[in-house]
Amino acid sequence: MYTLKKICGNARRGEFKTPHGTIQMPAFMNVATAAAIKGGISALDLKNELKSQVMLCNTYHLHLRPGDDVIHKLGGLHAFTRWEGPILTDSGGFQVFSLSKLRDIREEGVTFASHIDGHRIFMGPEESMRIQSHLASTIAMAFDECIENPAEYGYTKRSCDRTVRWLYRCKKEMERLKALPDTINREQMLFGINQGSTYADLRIDHMRQIRELDLDGYAIGGLAVGEPAEEMYRIIEAVEPEMPKDKPRYLMGVGTPVNILEAVRRGVDLFDCVLPSRNARHGHAFTWEGCRNLLNAKYTLDEAPLDETCQCPTCRNFSRAYIHHLFKSQEMLAMRLTVMHNLFFFNTLFERIREALDQGTFEDFYKNNVVKLGLRI
Repeated sequence: MYTLKKICGNARRGEFKTPHGTIQMPAFMNVATAAAIKGGISALDLKNELKSQVMLCNTYHLHLRPGDDVIHKLGGLHAFTRWEGPILTDSGGFQVFSLSKLRDIREEGVTFASHIDGHRIFMGPEESMRIQSHLASTIAMAFDECIENPAEYGYTKRSCDRTVRWLYRCKKEMERLKALPDTINREQMLFGINQGSTYADLRIDHMRQIRELDLDGYAIGGLAVGEPAEEMYRIIEAVEPEMPKDKPRYLMGVGTPVNILEAVRRGVDLFDCVLPSRNARHGHAFTWEGCRNLLNAKYTLDEAPLDETCQCPTCRNFSRAYIHHLFKSQEMLAMRLTVMHNLFFFNTLFERIREALDQGTFEDFYKNNVVKLGLRI
C-alpha cells in the first residue's frame, strides 16, 4: 500500500508497504542482475553498509542461470541471496528490446535465442509470471514490449495494444499462481508498464488503459534507451497526470544523478539503473562535486578519500591514490571499493532528497545540486 505523505510541486514523498518491508520513497533500487551486484557486492553489504532499501533482479538471466526452478527449490530469491528487504524482478520484456536480432514477437509471446548458447526460449505473459513466482520476488513486473526510439507510429500503437492484452493475461496468471500450494510468496505484487515510445498521445492513452486494472504500481518503460534527456522529461510530464496518485511510480532504467533529480521533480517515486556499479567498475566515482575518473594520473599521490564529505566504507578507509593504484594494477578490489562508494552515494542522494521533501526545501536542493552533480571533474 502506498501512502503519499507530502508534495512539493510535483515531487512526491511517500511510503510503500510491501510484504518484505516498507520502502521510503523516492527510492533507488540496486541492480543485482544475476542475484548479485557486479563488483563483488553481497546482500549483506547492501544491508549493513550501503543504506540500500530494494534489490532488483533480472527474470531473463535467472531463468537461464541457475534456472528459476532451482531458485524455487532453494526457497526463492530472499533465501538464495540472504537479502531480507523488498526485491523487484523485471519481466524479461526488456530482452525483447535488447535481443532484437534474436527474437520473434507474436501475440502469444516472444521467442528468443539465448545469448549464452543460442538455444530457443519462449516467453509470454504466463511464462514471465510463472518464472517470477518461482523467484518469489516482492514485486513482479508485467510482461511488455519495449520498443526502440524513435519508432514508427503505427507499430508503436499496435505494440501498446498488445502490451495491454498481455497485462490482462499477467494479472490473471498471477492470481492463479497465488492459489497454488507450492507458491512461496502469495502476496507478490504486480506493476504494469506504460509504453508508447516518444508519442505523448499513445503514452497517455496507454496509461489510461492500464490504470483500469488497479495494480499495485505503475512504471514508465521504454525511455533512457538513446533518446535525448529532454524527450524523456517531456514524456514523463505528459504521462504523470494520468498516473494514479495513490500508487508508486517507477521510471525504469534511469539514471544519472541529474536524470533522477529531474524525474523526482516531475513526480517519479522509484528508480533503478546499472550506472553506479557499471561506471564504478570502469573507475568512475560519483561525488557531490561531480564525477571523478580514478584512472587519471593526477590521483597517483592524492591522499584524500573519493569524496571528503562521504561516510561510506571506502571513503572512511582508503585514499584516491590507493584506489588509483588498484585500478592500474587491475586488482578486483578496485571495483569492489568503487562500487560500494557509488551505491552508497546514490542511496545517500535519495536520503537527502527525502529529507528535502520532508522539510519542504526540495526546490532549493534541486537548484543547488542539478548542475554540479552532472560535472566531470
